[in-house]
Amino acid sequence: MSTALHNRRPVITGWSAVSPHGIGAQALVDGLRAQRPTGAPVDTARWRVPAGRAHLVPGFETREVLGKKGTRSMDRVTGLAVTAVGGLLEQRGSVRETETGDRAALVLATTTGSAASMMDFTRSSLEGARPYDVDPAVMPNAVMNCAAGQCAIWFGIRGPNTTLAGGRAAGLLSVNYATRLLSSGRADAVLCAAAEEFSAARYWLERHSRGAEAPDVPLGEGAAVLLIQPADAVGPERPALAEILAVRSRVATGKQVRGAFEACVRSALDAAGVRPDEVWAAVSGEAPGRLGQLERDVLGEVCGPRTLERVPAVGRLGDVSSASASFQIAILLATTSERPEAAGQVALVTSADRDGSLACAVLRLVAS
Repeated sequence: MSTALHNRRPVITGWSAVSPHGIGAQALVDGLRAQRPTGAPVDTARWRVPAGRAHLVPGFETREVLGKKGTRSMDRVTGLAVTAVGGLLEQRGSVRETETGDRAALVLATTTGSAASMMDFTRSSLEGARPYDVDPAVMPNAVMNCAAGQCAIWFGIRGPNTTLAGGRAAGLLSVNYATRLLSSGRADAVLCAAAEEFSAARYWLERHSRGAEAPDVPLGEGAAVLLIQPADAVGPERPALAEILAVRSRVATGKQVRGAFEACVRSALDAAGVRPDEVWAAVSGEAPGRLGQLERDVLGEVCGPRTLERVPAVGRLGDVSSASASFQIAILLATTSERPEAAGQVALVTSADRDGSLACAVLRLVAS
């Protein structure tokens, strides 16, 4: 592979998160280091769900975190996304011009947007005296790309604005989309985010769609965001954290999933020019039930079982669904930044969604 081609590969130069460990990247780093559990009993009166456990962002209330201006009708998933993006942009004390404006893009991974907002808005139309007796201020929340649009409005991100609905694979699909925006010259920096909220609507949708194999996996919530830039944009304020070597995806269901997932992993490794025995860490998506076990089995067979032990599992945050892959990368960066042996090593990040989407990204960690 030529040096010129290698230098054109995009890199991750920053990240932040709003997680069950708290708000901000440092909260996730500290929580992982201390191995603190994040699950807690659900307030059944507030959330209108049966007694159980969930992994919620502690004390997160949108208006308390973001202020009262512009947040009266903002739903929870939008609040989580805006908070995470703001946390990344303001890490250095001020927002850099190159990370906002006309040449900055934002890509948001999701499953459906806010299921709670969609259902609440529809319910108000059905229960009102007339179908149009609804609160117009709530209408934008029922649109899937509301969170991405609000992030752009809040921070002046005027480049391409995209919402990708892909379930658990959405985070890696958004990384691939971000690299395409950069390679085509459509943007100079891409904020690649993912967000998932906890709500009664999401709880009941998951409960009735999972089936019997993983009924008790508690839900989690949060948002994670990566800053992806061309390699030549790296500087002292935003050093490269990881190089994106390749992203590949497949679609398969039923008995074809195992073969397709292995083919996806091997295709990504081939595209990256990496042998399976060169993989240092494999970070699986921890899908609930048999699919998650299949994912781990294939990674163990292809790359070796030890690769699965080097990075904490995203499942410690609960089932964060479409935010899983972004959190997988955030956890990878959070736990390897202070480990000298990780510098220069290759990591695989994979996702498998029950609806058939499969994805794999190959990253090379960069010395801090």
